[in-house]
Amino acid sequence: MLEVALRHRFEGFELDANFTAAPEGVTALFGPSGCGKSTILKAIAGLLQPREGRVVLDGEVLLDTARGIALPPERRRCGIVFQEARLFPHLSVESNLRYGLRRAPRGATGPGFDEVLALLGIEELLPRRPARLSGGERQRVALGRALLMRPRLLLMDEPLAALDGPRRAEILPFLARLREAARLPILYVTHALDEVDALADHLVLIEAGRVRASGSVEALTARTDLPLAARRDAGVLIACCIADHDFARGLTRFDFAGGSLLAPLHAEPVGTRLRLRLRARDVSVALTPPEGISMQNVLPVTLTSIAPTASPHEVFLHLDMAGTALLARITRDAQSRLGLTPGMALWAMVKSVTFDHARAGF
Repeated sequence: MLEVALRHRFEGFELDANFTAAPEGVTALFGPSGCGKSTILKAIAGLLQPREGRVVLDGEVLLDTARGIALPPERRRCGIVFQEARLFPHLSVESNLRYGLRRAPRGATGPGFDEVLALLGIEELLPRRPARLSGGERQRVALGRALLMRPRLLLMDEPLAALDGPRRAEILPFLARLREAARLPILYVTHALDEVDALADHLVLIEAGRVRASGSVEALTARTDLPLAARRDAGVLIACCIADHDFARGLTRFDFAGGSLLAPLHAEPVGTRLRLRLRARDVSVALTPPEGISMQNVLPVTLTSIAPTASPHEVFLHLDMAGTALLARITRDAQSRLGLTPGMALWAMVKSVTFDHARAGF
């Protein structure tokens, strides 16, 4: 368990953040640029001394300004991966990796050299120098070096921010595999929602230096009182399992706690667990079961509440699908025409071609 409480002021900005992270899995610090996410990571790693603070990892105090405790960075055993890989340019990939292995404390447990190579798919890169690597390859090597230091905590400061779209897509699956294999707490800083969808178990929302909310990703994405709801891609995350492929129709069926959804055929095998993002703007509702429509997904739901959006002309509908939350964004005119009130039984319609999905071991 990681416990963090920090207060710091610099250049007119005040940080006042308190949160905890689970002993395993990914805790994402999410928020806009300049909100204090990277400052929090630096304070945890010992690269920045906050004005006031307390950081405790698995019962050991790393920082307690009130008691005058501030362990140096090397004693905190935090592996750090930055936006830039920061590899030694004069060393080969293998030498960069073995540098990390030499920095591991004697007797510390963790993945071995060959295990890290296989996990990150970097076996063929060993003889190369960093200058001959793509951006995604450099980040994988940097991650491998951090893992070979046998850290107790892995800190990742927007590791994909400097990569283009194809390179980000290349490295995300490796990060998802790491989440499953590392078995250590990972603190992941990002302002990209697709990275949260793909990787995070726990979400800490940061705004102007303060924690607005903390909890499971599924729970926070369903809340309309948080900054996430102001985004045009606002919507819920649903944990699913691929149940079936209908190759003749070109469709894949995803099962979840509240029912099933159909989407265009996916490459992942039956049994793959993943999360689907259902954007509120892609969900519409009907008072009766619709007929003669192209939408494949028509789900019985209950309207639990109606909430305002950032637009005065739209509202959010909070819908319940047998215990699974769903959001719909509709116009106030539609709400009035349909006479929508909490407690009504409705039919939610979702286009199958609008799903965003992120593979993970959830």
